Amino acid sequence: MPGYTHLQRAQPITFGHHLMAYCSMILRDIDRLSDVKKRMNICPLGSGALAGTTYPLNREMVADLLGFDGVTQNSLDGVSDRDFCIELASALSLIMVHLSRFSEEIIMWCSWEFKFIELDDAFSTGSSIMPQKKNPDIAELVRGKSGRVFGDLTTLLTVMKGIALAYNKDMQEDKEAIFDAVDTVKMCLTAFTPMIDTMTVLKDNMRLAAAKGFINATDCADYLVGKGLAFRDAYKCTGELVALCIDKGLTLETLPIGEYKAICDLFDEGVYEAINLEKCVNDRKVVGSPCSENVLKQVEIARNTIK
Repeated sequence: MPGYTHLQRAQPITFGHHLMAYCSMILRDIDRLSDVKKRMNICPLGSGALAGTTYPLNREMVADLLGFDGVTQNSLDGVSDRDFCIELASALSLIMVHLSRFSEEIIMWCSWEFKFIELDDAFSTGSSIMPQKKNPDIAELVRGKSGRVFGDLTTLLTVMKGIALAYNKDMQEDKEAIFDAVDTVKMCLTAFTPMIDTMTVLKDNMRLAAAKGFINATDCADYLVGKGLAFRDAYKCTGELVALCIDKGLTLETLPIGEYKAICDLFDEGVYEAINLEKCVNDRKVVGSPCSENVLKQVEIARNTIK
């Protein structure tokens, strides 16, 4: 399929590579949630109203019995801290950023302009007056719910920004915001997962889009570099070839070798192998790149991390 920058076809990648980019985001989300838990799982019991207590409590034993990792070290902070709520809401907001970006691509890919995928009927609806429509409702709803979670984070930050130590009644506003953020993310994930599981990938359409976008132009320039030409000159030659193809209604793959040679005599029949889309992808072997062995390695790492 085409990889994009600025929503313009850029270089060839695979659908697996594209999906694994979102997997990388989600793995970071999991890591952030685990990290949030470290600072959340601290017991404030024994802080009293703000200054502890005169009773000889064993705070450490209470924390251990309740499954906490430790106790708060300052009674004022123990009463008035809501960092853990803000940090969790921030991690949840990033999850929604990633789900929203993914939703945006799902919505585009479903359109006739792309037609890279088709969603199952269970995750789409028709139009009230246009019978040909199949709208990606779940993806749109998830994209919209992201703003709600961002609002919850903003609520928590705004409530806490001007409160002197220690407790103030404003702080009871934390419950509604953090519970809503958690519930919203859980709801979105519950709907999003089966939507992805059941979607149909239209791989022929993806391959056709890759063939039409001159996304192997960089590889064409690299071919000339391999022949000893400076990249800036190879870049210029390839740009002229692309302009010629557009003018003649051809692609780099279908442009006759004579046209190549007219622009640069370093070209020979080997250029057609160099610009083959599958070869362009699988020659990118550096760690993290889209060759098939790398994508499979990314999948293996992700599965092991989740396990």
